[in-house]
Amino acid sequence: MHLPIDISDDFLITLKEQQGEFIKTMLFHHALMLYRKNKLSLGKAAELAGYDRLGFIQKLQVENEVVFNYETDLVNEMVGNVRKTLALMENNQ
Repeated sequence: MHLPIDISDDFLITLKEQQGEFIKTMLFHHALMLYRKNKLSLGKAAELAGYDRLGFIQKLQVENEVVFNYETDLVNEMVGNVRKTLALMENNQ
């Protein structure tokens, strides 16, 4: 899809950015916003921003953004599941 938008050259001059760099930054920040709102998965946000998954994660880290933000209940459930699995493995040995 092609989305034409008009932005004054003054913004690029003020920001000291080239057009391509400005567009990439805009796409990253929009993808980040959609990822934060859980509207896009990590993979889809990366795709929108023009990165592969690992590249997007690295960019998030550079920007000091949270990569994975799980609810406490979900984390506790995952830890509980791991503990149960480990206990079953120990009992089977």
